[in-house]
Amino acid sequence: MKALDYTVLTIILIGAINWGLIGFFDFDLVSSVFGQMSMLTRIIYGLVGIGGLYAISYYGRMRTEV
Repeated sequence: MKALDYTVLTIILIGAINWGLIGFFDFDLVSSVFGQMSMLTRIIYGLVGIGGLYAISYYGRMRTEV
């Protein structure tokens, strides 16, 4: 489970950095590297979204650790 958590956290960080670049500099790194809404770009965006949904479970696990 720990490896999955680190993988998801890495994916979420990639998404957060990309959104920061979009917000501050109007630069979409993922689209620049993989193409404007190419299949790979869509997969990356999908993985970031799924990672965010999975990260919701962190709240439940934090509550049980306290």
